[in-house]
Amino acid sequence: MDSTVEKGNAQHLEHASDTSGDHSNAKGIAVAYEEGKDAGLSEAHICSEEDSKRILRKTDIYMLSLLCMVYFLQSADKGIIGLTAVYGLKKDAHLKGNDYSNIGNIGYYAQLAVQPLAAWVLVKLRYRQVLPVIITCWGISVAAGLAGSRSYGGLMASRFLLGAFEAAVVPLFSMITIAFYRRSEQPFRVACWYSCYGLSTLISAPIVYGFGRIHSSTLYRYQVVYLFFGLLTIAIGLITYWWAHDSPGEARFLSAEDRLKAVDRLKANQQGIVSHKFNWKQVAEAFTELKYWLFMIMVIAVNAGASVSSVFGSIILQNLAGFTPDQAVLLNMPSGALQFVSILGASYLAYRFKRKSPFLLGLVTIVIVGVALMVALPKTKENKGGLLAGYYLIAFVYAINPLLISWMGGNCAGQTKKAIYYTSFNAGNSVGNIITPYIFNSKFAPQYVNALKGILVIWIILWCVVIGQIANIMWIQKKKGNQREAAGLPRNFEDFSMSSKFHEAGAEIHGENGLQDMTDKQNLYFQYLL
Repeated sequence: MDSTVEKGNAQHLEHASDTSGDHSNAKGIAVAYEEGKDAGLSEAHICSEEDSKRILRKTDIYMLSLLCMVYFLQSADKGIIGLTAVYGLKKDAHLKGNDYSNIGNIGYYAQLAVQPLAAWVLVKLRYRQVLPVIITCWGISVAAGLAGSRSYGGLMASRFLLGAFEAAVVPLFSMITIAFYRRSEQPFRVACWYSCYGLSTLISAPIVYGFGRIHSSTLYRYQVVYLFFGLLTIAIGLITYWWAHDSPGEARFLSAEDRLKAVDRLKANQQGIVSHKFNWKQVAEAFTELKYWLFMIMVIAVNAGASVSSVFGSIILQNLAGFTPDQAVLLNMPSGALQFVSILGASYLAYRFKRKSPFLLGLVTIVIVGVALMVALPKTKENKGGLLAGYYLIAFVYAINPLLISWMGGNCAGQTKKAIYYTSFNAGNSVGNIITPYIFNSKFAPQYVNALKGILVIWIILWCVVIGQIANIMWIQKKKGNQREAAGLPRNFEDFSMSSKFHEAGAEIHGENGLQDMTDKQNLYFQYLL
């Protein structure tokens, strides 16, 4: 093993236990592990399958619960605009023409603008420092900004701030998932927190419906809704500092010994450890990859379709086949349930069969069928059932993003490079959501048939791009095999990171590489995933 690698790994493992107070013992374990001088000490920190299960269970309890709660609030705070639209938001705030569409997408302009700063912050600052600040600030934007606004200008400014403070959420959560979980575990964990988008729709709809029964002499109904969700977000934000943890090596919910084992169990990922050095070479590498740009096209197309239901869903239901405002809001509940179930179901299948692309392709096909139904069926009361079925099939779009997030994460390595990929994901998300309100121009109201035709074209393009990415990843995996053979190494080896059972990654696959801040191109032992 290279002496620099030995030193770097020993320093990292030593740091992993510094917070325990048993510094000398931690140092001894780390040195023994790297130098192999003491079999007893060396075995003390090597993770077994039983250890892995225990650490995984604790990580789920402390970290996954946090990610789920915060993503639920983020989704609710962002998505309730679509539910309040049918309860007088346009009238009470004196919105005209494309004002509502502008309010719907201004937050995405903010997210797009903030992504370069977010990429730097996610590398340079600790997760435990970033999360409480952004959660509390976006809660204030909702409770004081949106709840206090009665005009177009106030709503625009508040939604801009909300978008800016939420800009780092998906990239941050994606990097936390990679930092704490093995690659085989990542898709389902991403699905768990991302499925809270559907859960927020399912739960927010009856809450908004309940607040819709309130008639206050001082507050409009939409203001009461925003005040409730904003204050709840602020409360969660304030306790996040004690709830969050920075990395497995510094997790306060693990013992000193388990912190070392938590680091050891992640070696097989070959995706590096948490590093706070911003590496410009990794930035350049990301931007010059074909797979990066194919992923970005997919992200834009997916989220252009997703905002159809999140921003315009209730309006479409109200106007497409004559549903009442109350019906339009309540009919979003089955859509939320479908989002929740499809996200968990698709991600479980991806975990079960160790493949993401086939299920992603299947989901795209389902959504194409749904949009096609909404375009092709006559807009009459007799076709309410068919139009509603088409609308509900669009809900499967929400199962695509978590698969896409884990597919992207499984095919890149290096701390800065991962930050670029995930902040770019959020940028692509923003671009997709910015595009949709322009497609849903007010001139196509009330049924937006031509707008839905535009979405259908985008999704057909998406289907073709997914096929292109599958072919591209197969090609770069073959190229990686050629590089290993040229270096005198085995062309293929077992990818322990994707095994259902835990296997310690040792010298036979250069487990030490998995602790270095190396990119997928630099690391000969990195394996790409379909």
